[in-house]
Parts: sequence; C-alpha cells; structure tokens
Amino acid sequence: MIYLLAAALALVVAGCSDDGEERRRSLGRSPSFSDLMQVADPARGGRLFGTCAACHMAGPGAGDRNGPNLYGVVGQPPGETSQRFGYTAALRSLGGVWSPERLDTWLTAPAAMVPGTSMRFRGISDPLDRADLIAYLQTRSARGSVRRPMPAQPSAAR
Repeated sequence: MIYLLAAALALVVAGCSDDGEERRRSLGRSPSFSDLMQVADPARGGRLFGTCAACHMAGPGAGDRNGPNLYGVVGQPPGETSQRFGYTAALRSLGGVWSPERLDTWLTAPAAMVPGTSMRFRGISDPLDRADLIAYLQTRSARGSVRRPMPAQPSAAR
C-alpha cells in the first residue's frame, strides 16, 4: 500500500514539474530570442511574476505599488502604462515601445538599459525565465494575448 501511494505521489510531482530543462534541450546551445518565445510558457511566467508582484501588479484597473501596474505594457511606450506612476525622466525619454525583444533587454539588466531608472531590480539572467515572463505579460492586456511578433526596434533605440 505504501509503495502504491509513493508511486502515485511521484506521478503527481512529475506531472507538476517544470519542463524547463526539456524545453532548453529542444532549443539547442544558443537559441535566439524568437526560438525562446516559441516555447515560452505564459503560465510559468505568471508564477515567475510572483517575484515582480512585490512591486508591480498586472491587472486591469489595478493600482500601482512601488512600480507601475504592468497591465497592457507590451506594445506601449515606456513611461506611459500608468498615468499615476512617477516614471523617471530616463525611462520617459527612452522612446519606442515595449516590444518583447525590448522587454527581454530590460529584464536582463534594467539599470544597464536605462541608466537613471528607479527600478532597483538586478535583472533575470536566465533567458527562458525572461521569455516565460514576457509571454505572461503578453496575456495581460485588454487586447488579449498578443503573442504575435511585435515590430522590431532599431538597434539604437534598444
């Protein structure tokens, strides 16, 4: 009986485990950002957003915390997602829009991308974690899922 229970528990745990390693193996050694986004898991990104939730919300009409509400951020100009949040001049002057590619650069190292930002988060080193988080943010919009590729930003604007 105890062995049956242990086997059932093992199956449940295996079914709930993250398939990140399997997805990484399927991508090869040096996947492109586009490759990562093809296998990105928005549900896992939602779980990763738990860390972001210390400072951000991502719901329609939700307020700001120490950071702005990120609902609808994908496709929006930096510094314009929330009308109430006090964005830094550095972020407001960035120009362009938050494309998935640009969010990837931002999430890698916010202060390196925008010197003078008030965001004190160091960044996310794992590219698959960033892709999962971006895929989640793409679902947090009045437009619904915007998993389609966004227009690329010129290199100078990144």
